[in-house]
Amino acid sequence: MKTNKKFTQGYIFKVLILGAMLLILLIPLSMIRGLINERNIMAQVAEADIMEAWGSELIAKGPMLLVPGVRTTEARSVVQDTERVEIIRTPFTLVIMPQQLNIRAYFSTEMRRRGIFSVPLFLSDLALSGTFNPTLALSSIMPNEELFFNQAELLITLSNQKGIRRINKAFWTPDRDEDRREMFFHPGNRGMNIVSMATRSMGGGIFASLPDFTNSESAFDIVISMQGGRMVRFLPIGQQTHVAVGSDWVSPSFQGSFLPISSEITANGFDAVWDISYLSRDIPLFWRNEAGIHQRNFSGSLFGVNFFRVIDTYSLNTRATRYALLFLVVPFLALFLLEVHTKKQIHIVQYLLSGIANVIFYLLLLSLSEQMYFHLAYLIAAFAVAILLTLYSRSLLTSWRKSIYFALAISVSYIMLYIILNTEFLALLIGSIFAFILVALVMFLTRNMDWYGINILDHSDSENTHPSLSAPKAEDFKEK
Repeated sequence: MKTNKKFTQGYIFKVLILGAMLLILLIPLSMIRGLINERNIMAQVAEADIMEAWGSELIAKGPMLLVPGVRTTEARSVVQDTERVEIIRTPFTLVIMPQQLNIRAYFSTEMRRRGIFSVPLFLSDLALSGTFNPTLALSSIMPNEELFFNQAELLITLSNQKGIRRINKAFWTPDRDEDRREMFFHPGNRGMNIVSMATRSMGGGIFASLPDFTNSESAFDIVISMQGGRMVRFLPIGQQTHVAVGSDWVSPSFQGSFLPISSEITANGFDAVWDISYLSRDIPLFWRNEAGIHQRNFSGSLFGVNFFRVIDTYSLNTRATRYALLFLVVPFLALFLLEVHTKKQIHIVQYLLSGIANVIFYLLLLSLSEQMYFHLAYLIAAFAVAILLTLYSRSLLTSWRKSIYFALAISVSYIMLYIILNTEFLALLIGSIFAFILVALVMFLTRNMDWYGINILDHSDSENTHPSLSAPKAEDFKEK
């Protein structure tokens, strides 16, 4: 019984209890992480509702030239020694890409809110110009194929029909030497879903009839007033595609299969330019589209820009909770080392309360960051918890000086966590270095500790000091 009592009062037993307590604190931390995910989903739903009413993300493909045609074939069969010939007419559409495609757009942005949630939206005049040269496509027409040039159409497909505000201008020049003619667009994408993205509706678009289309080189000049939000994507369908995009948004994120050949980001916005050759993407210059044949999907060639928010509240909160265990260890270790140094007993419940206070920090951080800038929310939450723990430690330790040591340890841990959250690409390196320094410091401070000593002060004994850390007596130095 005496041996068991000595073990339960020793440092090893207390360290084991503290380790178990840390594991228990992972339960409320996981609940907070689940709450962050739930709030993130609520934010995404609110953003999706705003986006759906406004016009959603802008994904533009085109313009493309559609020329309907028919293929005539003969099917011969023998029935009762009689040869029968059946004429089969198979309709198809010759899809022709532009020889030169120029896209210009400037996106004016604003934040729209629903409750505490917001999403970046934009307005823009999307200018599309270029030329078509159908010579190569027409040379592929077989003798048994016929094209109906008077039924040709110009098609522009869009991710969402609601994003179209108006057509500012739309001109078609059948021949470079002739006067241009105005086009009238109708809603619809003519079944040309050449980009398939599971999370987005791709059924929008506009088309215009070209009854005077000929097999000569033609030009187009179109300006569409668009609205949308969060991101813009284009498809480089031209034999040569040139895209120039600008915006007043100061934190763009260039995404997709092609990065801009030049870009400039300033405090007033950004400008970016792409030049893409047909040789660098897997999109043919023309093809036949017909019923029963699987339609091509060119979503892998999309490129553009995301209107990225510099501070993503929920991703930062999620990253903070990932490092929570490391930073829960700090107050426990600080209290334990001060307990050993001051020889003043700290109860397990008091350790638990200090751990719960650190868990509450993550809940405060989440709730405050939804109402204000993240860095300000972090400062308020960290300051509040640090002050609380410092005042609480004063009642546990022998002096304010020891409490200041504890407050310093807490403050350093919160500073390190903030640095890790704001250095995404170096987070692992900084976190591992911090963990190494922490372990090294604990090893240094406990290098001479008698781990078999009794941790709980026994006031019933005549000696009132810790056996493992008590001062040596004069008799210990007498020669036997």
